[in-house]
Amino acid sequence: MDTVPKKVKRRRYDASGRRATSAATRQRILDAARDLILDNGYRATTVAAIASSSDVNVDTVYELVGRKHMIVRELIEQAISGTDRAVEAKDRDYVQAIRAEPDPAAKLAIYAGAVTRIQARLAPLFGALRDAASTEPEARKVWQEISERRAANMRAFVDDVRATGGLRPGLSAADAADTVWVTNSAEVYTLLTGERGWTPKRYERWLADTWSWLLLGRAGAT
Repeated sequence: MDTVPKKVKRRRYDASGRRATSAATRQRILDAARDLILDNGYRATTVAAIASSSDVNVDTVYELVGRKHMIVRELIEQAISGTDRAVEAKDRDYVQAIRAEPDPAAKLAIYAGAVTRIQARLAPLFGALRDAASTEPEARKVWQEISERRAANMRAFVDDVRATGGLRPGLSAADAADTVWVTNSAEVYTLLTGERGWTPKRYERWLADTWSWLLLGRAGAT
């Protein structure tokens, strides 16, 4: 008598577990790259050194993150967002808080706090990228891309402040955006908190007060 073959139960492929492992490995690579770049500089840091430090092979670095300029771009995105991924400006919590706030001085205070937190993570990386951009074409491209996006975000911020009647008479939106752009730069943060020994809290207060006087023509929110 013929027998009916039993159905073979196939084990479901655990794609979620594989993705989680890849994500953890990717972050380990990025963490190793950050340490090496900050310790040795962008030029002296090789993909091979990053691979060795993160206990993977070079091909894995290329597969999960990419070439060195792509690695530093991702590190900067993480420093800006404060998470393990890039977050568009409009989706950041502090941007949403700024847009919801009706008082111009309070908007400036919220942004000053956000900038202080971001620069603590970003300034050292931005300094390394700036130095590399003078001789490394791929690093220069990343530098220009981030700088142009930052300038556009400053204009969007100023437009939001102006929409609440915040800019002082005679101050153009373009000049206001440039004022914000230069005062919240990684260079100024590094000079004040590094060279002059300011605490991050002092820098935050200074930034909010400076913006209030230069952009609004009055003292900031208390």
